[in-house]
Amino acid sequence: MRSLMRVFLPVRHREKPLVRKDARFSSAETSGYVAKPAVTLDGHGRMGRDAPRRIDPAPSRLNYRIQRWMLTPGIRLGLRIGVPLCLAFAAGTAFWADEARRDALTGFIAEIRASIQERPEFMVKLMVIDGAGTNLAQDIREVVPLDFPVSSFDLDVAQIRDVITGLDPVKSASVRVRPGGILQVDVAERRPVVVWRTRQGIEMLDETGAHIDILTSRKMRTDLPLIAGKGADGHVDEALALFAAAKPLGDRMRGLVRVGQRRWDLVLDRGQRVMLPTTRPVQALRRVLAVNEVQDMLERDVASVDMRIGERPTLRMTQAATEEWWRIRNPDGDGQD
Repeated sequence: MRSLMRVFLPVRHREKPLVRKDARFSSAETSGYVAKPAVTLDGHGRMGRDAPRRIDPAPSRLNYRIQRWMLTPGIRLGLRIGVPLCLAFAAGTAFWADEARRDALTGFIAEIRASIQERPEFMVKLMVIDGAGTNLAQDIREVVPLDFPVSSFDLDVAQIRDVITGLDPVKSASVRVRPGGILQVDVAERRPVVVWRTRQGIEMLDETGAHIDILTSRKMRTDLPLIAGKGADGHVDEALALFAAAKPLGDRMRGLVRVGQRRWDLVLDRGQRVMLPTTRPVQALRRVLAVNEVQDMLERDVASVDMRIGERPTLRMTQAATEEWWRIRNPDGDGQD
C-alpha cells in the first residue's frame, strides 16, 4: 500500500531523499532544505497544496430538491396517470376538431349498429294479444301502430306497456318479445260491476270505480246494477255491499242514488225510497228489510222510509194513502181534522 501511494501521489524531488517514513524535518533544516507546508493524510504519506481535488459524490442542492420532489406521491401519480390522460385528451380533441373525421366515425358506427340490429334473429314480425276481447284488441292495435317487421332494438317495451295500460278497459298489461320474432301482449281486462248514470251519459265501472266504457242505452247491460248521482263512482264498493244486502227485494230494486255526495237512497219500483244514513248504511238497510219481512212494510202505500236518524225511523205515506186515511178518519168532513 505504501508503495502504491508513492507511485500515484505526487512527490516533490528533494535533494536528499528520505531514509525512512519517520524522517524528521530537522535533518532537512541542517542540510539547507526548506520544506513547504504539507497535509498529513493518514500517517503514511504527505500531499502538497497543488495536489488535484477529489470530486464530491454528494448531489447539488438543486438536484437534491428535484429528487425529493419526484418522490412525492402526488407528483408520481400525476406523471403516471395524469400526463397520459392529458395527452389522450389532447389527441382526442385534435381528432374531433375535424368535422370530416367526426362524420366518418359516426357513419361507421351507424353502419355497424344497423348491421347488428337488422339481423333476422332480432326482427319482430307480428304482435299477439291475449286476455282481451275483440274490441279491446282492436283498440290496442290502434294505439300501438307498429310497422312490422321491426327490430327489437327499436321497440320500447316499457312505453308500449304504458300506452296499453292507459286504455280504460285495461287493468294491467305485460309486454315482452318472444323467441321467433313475436311481440307478446298479455292483458288483464277490467270487469264491469255497475252502471253509472250521469248527466253526460251512462258508463260502466269496475269494483274500484275506474271507467271502462260508455253505453248508449241502459238496455245494453241490464244485468248490471245501476247507480246514479255525483260522486257515486268513488263509492262503488259501498254500493256493491248495499246491493248484496238488498237481494231479498228481488226485481223491485231499481238502483242507488248518491245524495249530496254523502249518503245513499235505495230506489224501488212504484217510486219508493229507503233513505239511508251517512254511516253504517248496510246495517240500516238490514233493519228495514227485517221489518218488511215481518209486516210487509214496503208492500203498503209507503212513499219513503227515512233511516237517517237511527233512533227514530220515519215513514212517509203516498198522497193517495194520506187522503184515504183522512177520509176514513173524518167521513163527514172535508178531509180536515
